[in-house]
Amino acid sequence: MNHETITSREDLDRFCERLAKQPLIAFDTEFVSEDRYRPELCLLQVAAGDMLAIIDPIAIGTTQPFWDLISTAGRTVIVHAGREEMRFCWRFTGKPIAGCFDVQLAAGFVGIEYPASLGNLVKTICGKTLGKGETRTDWRRRPLSEGQIEYALQDVIDLATLHSTIGKMVDDLQRRSWLDEEIATLQTTVANNEENESWHRVSGSSSLPPRQMAIIRELWRWREARAQKTDQPARRVLRDDLIVELARRGSPDPKRINSIRGMERRNLQPHHEALAEAIGIALDLDESELPVKPRGERRAKVPMLSQFLSTAIACVSRTHKMAPAIVGNADDVRELLTYEMGGNKNAPKPALLRGWRGDVVGKAFRDVLDGRLAIRVANRQAEQPLEFIDVQP
Repeated sequence: MNHETITSREDLDRFCERLAKQPLIAFDTEFVSEDRYRPELCLLQVAAGDMLAIIDPIAIGTTQPFWDLISTAGRTVIVHAGREEMRFCWRFTGKPIAGCFDVQLAAGFVGIEYPASLGNLVKTICGKTLGKGETRTDWRRRPLSEGQIEYALQDVIDLATLHSTIGKMVDDLQRRSWLDEEIATLQTTVANNEENESWHRVSGSSSLPPRQMAIIRELWRWREARAQKTDQPARRVLRDDLIVELARRGSPDPKRINSIRGMERRNLQPHHEALAEAIGIALDLDESELPVKPRGERRAKVPMLSQFLSTAIACVSRTHKMAPAIVGNADDVRELLTYEMGGNKNAPKPALLRGWRGDVVGKAFRDVLDGRLAIRVANRQAEQPLEFIDVQP
C-alpha cells in the first residue's frame, strides 16, 4: 500500500495542515494496555481522500496536533468501535471527537449484526476479506515490518466506504438523530469514566453497608495513586477481592491486614501501613460523609416479567430492523421495571425510557405493562415469530 510514514513533529504538523482540508477523516489506533496504568498509544492510521498515513507516536513523542484537529468541528471523523479512540481524544484534549461516525454503531441501527467486527462489516458491505496475521503484535517494538504496517492500514482503508453505504441506510430509515444521540452518549460515558472516580465498580462491593463502602473508596483511591505512579494496571497493585475483604474486616491494624490471605505477598507488605491509614480515614468519617447508594438502585423482584420483557426486546428490535444488542439487555429491562413498579417517579429515568429508546422500546413496554398491548406468535416459521397487537378495551 502506498502510504506516508510520519515520524517527526515537523512532518506531523504539515500532515495535519493538509488533513484539515479533508471533509472525511478515517482513523484507527494500535495500543498496548496489558501492563500499563493507561493504554499506551503506539500507532495512528489515517485515511482521508487520497491520503493514507501511519503516524508513529513512539518516534515523534507527541500526537497532539492530530487530536486537536479531530476534536474541532468542521468534518466527519470515521471510526469503528471507537471507544478507545474516544478515550485517547479526551485524554489529549479534554474534548470529544467532533463529527464522529462510528460504523459499528451505525450498523446496529440498520439491523446489521451488532457488535460487528470490522472484518465482518467489510465482508458484508465491501465483499472483501481482511487478513488476521498480526493480531498478537506488540506494537511498541520497532522497526515494524511491512506486514504489520499493512495489517494496521487495512483497519482504515475501507472506513469511508462503510460510512457512505451504512450512512445512507441510516438516513433512509431516518435514524441519523438516533445515531448521533448514541455516539454523543457514548462519548459522554467515556469522558465520565476518565474524569470521575469509579470506586463503586470494585467487584463484590455493591452490597456492603455505607461504612465499608467508605473503606472501599479510600482503598480504591490509594490503589489508583499507586498504579498511576508505577504505571501498571490498578488491579495488579491490589486485587478487587482483597479490597473487599479489607473493607469487611474494617480494621486499620497492620497485623490484621497481614493475616488476610493474599496480603502477605511481597509486593504488598511494604504498603500495609499505607493501607491501614486509608482504612483509618474511612473509619473516622462522620456519618454524613459516608457514601449513599443512588435512589432506585434496588431492583424490583419480578423475575418472570423481567424474563418475558427481555425476550420481547428482540421482537421490538426486529420490528424496527435494528440489532437487539444495541437496543437493550436484561439489565436495562430490570431497571425499567424497578422504575415503573417502584413508585419513585423522582428516580433517574431508565435508559429504555430516554431518547430514541423511549420511542422504540419504552412506549411499547409501558403499554404491555398496562395491558394495552399484547405479544403473540404470528409465524412459527419466521426468524422473529412474535408480534405486538393492540388489546381492545
